[in-house]
Amino acid sequence: MAASVLQRFKLGETAPIPVDRIAKGLGAVVRYSALDNELSGMIFIKDGTPIIGVNALHHINRQRFTIAHECGHLELHRDLLSNEVHVDKDFSVPVLLNRDNQSSLGTEPIEVQANRFAAALLVPLPLLQKILHGRLASADIDDESPLDELARKFRVSKSMMEYRLKSVSATK
Repeated sequence: MAASVLQRFKLGETAPIPVDRIAKGLGAVVRYSALDNELSGMIFIKDGTPIIGVNALHHINRQRFTIAHECGHLELHRDLLSNEVHVDKDFSVPVLLNRDNQSSLGTEPIEVQANRFAAALLVPLPLLQKILHGRLASADIDDESPLDELARKFRVSKSMMEYRLKSVSATK
């Protein structure tokens, strides 16, 4: 689905991916606010318009992941989004989808899906393969500078880049 979104917006040839532009293209409004540190972001529908809330206090790379994650919910779970801004404390019916510590644990299926979507959106496989072509053979396993360089290029966290590289290698 992420590859389809990138194709739809004619993106994915260069890094970093402009996630704010993608969110806007999907019809969402992105709003930055100082939120509790535990909450990275949220998405809900207000008057027919998707609203993506992003924690303005978080690092820009985390904000980019949050926007990509919420775009994942918009594309994958639109039927779960509500016009009301509240959280079902029992999580039996997800009324407000938010990016928080629970979602980052990767235990809720919809959060796992949104995380995977975000990783694929921010680090498209064809672009990653193009950049890595020929570099891995000469890589020193103890040297993390290539990982740092990739994370900077895609404007993602080092841990997100590690996750993406592992997920890509696991599918081979």
